[in-house]
Amino acid sequence: MSVLHGAALSPFVRKARAALLERGLDYELVEVFPFNQTPEYMEKSPMGKIPCYTTPDGQNIPDTSVIIAYLERVHGQLLHPIDPDDYARALFGEEFGDTAVVQACGAVFFQRFVAPMFLEQPTDEEVVKNALEVDLPKVLDWLDKQVAGKKFFVGDAVSCADLAICSPFVNLMHAQGDFDRDKYKAFNTYLEGILARDPFASLIAEEKRALGQAA
Repeated sequence: MSVLHGAALSPFVRKARAALLERGLDYELVEVFPFNQTPEYMEKSPMGKIPCYTTPDGQNIPDTSVIIAYLERVHGQLLHPIDPDDYARALFGEEFGDTAVVQACGAVFFQRFVAPMFLEQPTDEEVVKNALEVDLPKVLDWLDKQVAGKKFFVGDAVSCADLAICSPFVNLMHAQGDFDRDKYKAFNTYLEGILARDPFASLIAEEKRALGQAA
């Protein structure tokens, strides 16, 4: 069986898990936290980042986007559109999610969840405020236009872009953060639609159970 190394609450690990579940692929999740990596894990993922995917034959593939690209080559295209224009658009949406969206949502999650629970550091509410009032609106201004009247970011099926864009908002939710859903109605409708369908719905339910037990 394949193995996915990483922490379930990571937006990148969640994205990779969603990609695997979209394909109905079995895997084992081995918990690896994004701090103080062991030499053994650094052998698998030289940059020390999570997740890393280990194939049944022992090949290690770091980075979520690379993992998805690998699955596309092995199992056929599912999350990468075939049309060249849609393909390019999906790749940029994935990059936007992995960078701009993660930065905005991740700042809130780190300050309200990671820092106090794992690093024994106080929450910096100024950082939270800047993320919610400055960074996130910039991200949403663009996203709201891109998904207006659409169920998916590209075409008529879920793609790598949807997984990358929506996963960080789960972290924002876990950190009790939110955005102006009336102002960004198009994005709100899109986000709720993506998160309500499996595999995100089942992953979110699993995470909520784990967080409840931890509390």
